[in-house]
Amino acid sequence: MVNRVIAAADRSFARRAVGAASPVWRVDGVLAVAVAALAVISVLMVWSSTRTWAPGSTGLVKKHVLNLGVGAALAVAVTAVSHRTVRAYAPLVYGAALLGLILVITPVGAEVNGAHSWIMLGGGFAFQPSEFAKLGLVLMLAMLLAQPAEGSDRPRGPDVVVALVVAAVTMGLVMLQPDFGTTMVLGVITAAALVLSGIRKRWLVLLLLAVAAAGAAVWRLDVLEPYQVARFTAFLDPSTDPRGVGYNSTQSLNAVGSGRLFGKGLFGGGQTMGRFVPEQHTDFVFTVVGEEFGFLGSVTVVMLLGVVLLRAVRIARRCGDRFGTLVAGSIVCWLAFQTFVNVGMTIGIMPITGLPLPFVSYGGTATFANMIAIGLLQAVHLRSRAF
Repeated sequence: MVNRVIAAADRSFARRAVGAASPVWRVDGVLAVAVAALAVISVLMVWSSTRTWAPGSTGLVKKHVLNLGVGAALAVAVTAVSHRTVRAYAPLVYGAALLGLILVITPVGAEVNGAHSWIMLGGGFAFQPSEFAKLGLVLMLAMLLAQPAEGSDRPRGPDVVVALVVAAVTMGLVMLQPDFGTTMVLGVITAAALVLSGIRKRWLVLLLLAVAAAGAAVWRLDVLEPYQVARFTAFLDPSTDPRGVGYNSTQSLNAVGSGRLFGKGLFGGGQTMGRFVPEQHTDFVFTVVGEEFGFLGSVTVVMLLGVVLLRAVRIARRCGDRFGTLVAGSIVCWLAFQTFVNVGMTIGIMPITGLPLPFVSYGGTATFANMIAIGLLQAVHLRSRAF
């Protein structure tokens, strides 16, 4: 009798998990396949760019596969969470991200490549709170701006003020590291949430004036670090110092251009094997794609990223819930901006920043944050279907 009850319970659980009514069959399959394809390409690029210098014959690829596995598990877990739960815990997620940003500027934090933005965990692992700050800001702004004023479809004035304060505090802590690239991403997330929420035009004008004033103050008060100023100098004219500040830009263009149409083949890139481009497995991973897979491979990666963005836009448009729309729309702008900046800096149309290429660059915290963002998109997708 007991065995029959257990067997019936097992069958019931199996039907709920993978049956016709299971959420497994209602997720956005195109989005999932595009992210999976980018992950496979990422493994190959990290393997190629680290195998000649990292310990072991496979370089950092084993650690990267582990990061992708953990990220995929996080995405699945977030997908299974209802939108009401996500919204209820938004202040907690934001508070945890804020605590991480505060800790990183204390002696607990560690400096890497000129930015005091890491917390070393030991055993070769590190944590970058600014990556999770993107998620915390997305959820907090969506929660604050999702509630319209009575008799209107616009957010309430006090909520807009609180949202601006929340964004300013987050960006201020990141600038203290200093991490100008992530600060720009946070600014894009804030602008996206405000525009999508339908705030009045006067708020947008005031926001633009405030951004312009802040930019002028940063420049006039010499807030930027010397290496950040050098990056802008190299962007304007890489030939002024090709062995100094213009080195990364020059070598990046050489690597991408040398791949021509079809590339030199996997593990066949001379620029990659010779490590002529610094940080080729993280910030400059697109140069490996360009050199070894050529123009066609580069276009394929960009198209896959485009599929991710288009499916995310579709999810945002079809969602009947303001909170879900704001979350999905903010994630679209975050990933789109970061993709444009990363690809742009490798081909010389954007200044060099420390922004990785979503779903392709090596990294633990960034991979987790990106995969959680995909989980949020899938959760909103399931919510919109139910709505």
